[in-house]
Formats: sequence, C-alpha cells, structure tokens
Amino acid sequence: MRIYISVDMEGVTGLVDADDVQPGGRDYERGRLMMAEDVNAAVRGAVAAGATDITVNDAHGPMRNLLPESLHPAARLIRGKPKQLLMLEGLTAEHDAAVFVGYHARAGVLGVLSHSFMGHEIEDMWLDGRPVGEIGLAHATAAAIGVPVAALTGDDRACAEMAEWDASVTTVAVKYARDRFTADLRPAEEARADIEKAVAAVLPVPPRASAAAQDQSTLTVRWQSASVASTLLGIPGVTSADTRTVQARGTVPGLYRLFGVWMRVAASLTNQAPYC
Repeated sequence: MRIYISVDMEGVTGLVDADDVQPGGRDYERGRLMMAEDVNAAVRGAVAAGATDITVNDAHGPMRNLLPESLHPAARLIRGKPKQLLMLEGLTAEHDAAVFVGYHARAGVLGVLSHSFMGHEIEDMWLDGRPVGEIGLAHATAAAIGVPVAALTGDDRACAEMAEWDASVTTVAVKYARDRFTADLRPAEEARADIEKAVAAVLPVPPRASAAAQDQSTLTVRWQSASVASTLLGIPGVTSADTRTVQARGTVPGLYRLFGVWMRVAASLTNQAPYC
C-alpha cells in the first residue's frame, strides 16, 4: 500500500502564531519539531495499517521545515522548492491514499493562522464558483489525479472545511480556534495519539468515484493588488473578471500548476509578509 502525506504547518499541534511557523521566528525551531511529531504520528498509523511505501511532502512556506533526521525512518521526504505540483508534489495515481497533516482554514474563515496560500495577498479564491482554499484545491487536485484523501489534521475550522468538501474524509482536530492567532490546545501526546489511531483505522481506503483528469474547471483568484492581477493577464489563458480578479480554465491538476506560477509572479511584485 502506497501512502502520500502532505504536511503544512499552521495546523500542527500547539502552533498559533507567525513566530511558530516562519523561519526566523522566535519559536520556529520548536515549531518545526512539533511539525515532525504530527507527521510521524501519521506515518506510524500508516505503517500500522500495512503501508509499505510512504512519501512525505514538506508543503509549508520554504518547504524546508522538516529536518530529514527527525522524520520516521519508514517515510521518504520531498523537501525544497520550487515544486510544480506545490503541496502535492510527488503525488501520482499509483498512490492508494493521501493524508493531509497540519492544514488550516481558507482566507476569510476565523481559523488559526487562516489564509489561502499567500496571506493577505490573496483575498478570495473560487473553484467552479465555490469558495476554496488550500484544503479544497488540494482535495480536488488529488481527486482528479485519482487518489482519495483519507484523513486531515488541523484545527477545528480546518476539519469543518474538509467536511464541507468531502464528509467521508476522517478529520482530527488538534486544537480549537478562538481567534486567528489564539487556540484552545489539546495536549500534544493526546492529539498525536489520535492522529496515529485515525490514520491506522481509515487505511486502506475503499476506491471512490473521482473527477476525470480531463474535466474542465475554472479557478478564480481575487488579489489584494490590482498590479498582480494586471501582470497575470500577460499569461496566455488568463482572463480578467475585474481589476483585481483573474481566472483560467483547464483541468484541476493543470490549474494547480498554473496557480503556482501566479504565486511566483505575485511574490516578485509584492514581497509582503504573509500575516499582517
């Protein structure tokens, strides 16, 4: 059984602030170790369920947060950037299931460290007219590739967002949002024990109906900056909905890759800190 684990950082046990998740932050070094412990709990669960091949993708920020020596020896690590498939780099139809660890709610939701990919630079996103963030776009991309998402961990708002997209996905809330930088934390050992148990219990995942990779969808992004939107119109296939909103049509995996290009363009124009 081949399992793929995508790990973000904002939804990790115990973390609540930018200083916990950004390189150079006063608690970042502790945060990256907490990140590894949540991932390792998921890996242990996958091993207990019979997984023989486990890939972990470091999907947060610089994508160099996980220390290779801190990772469970049963897993291989994809580390660094750029990545053409972003938070799902390395995911293929040969994987039997995906697990999302440390995920967070989308922009506009009052969840812990909530945002959509680029902090305040992205105000809103829609996939086929439906509000979407990192959870929904990753889930839709995995489905189009043909891989079911088995489990997700994060705060309670991230879990609720996942349930809205696919109620069959098992979720583990490791903390409960009180505000964007405040949470009611579960004891770390308790939360990790639940991650391990949940992953072990949900695998293997029965085959599910998935969107055909060739189906066409529309991705729409509203930026904080009109300059970003204007510049992106220079990319073939990108159209304008208004002065700050662009959209494109294609397969979901193709749109996910294209969106990565949009973010690189936006970063070159704005260079803003993600939490403000």
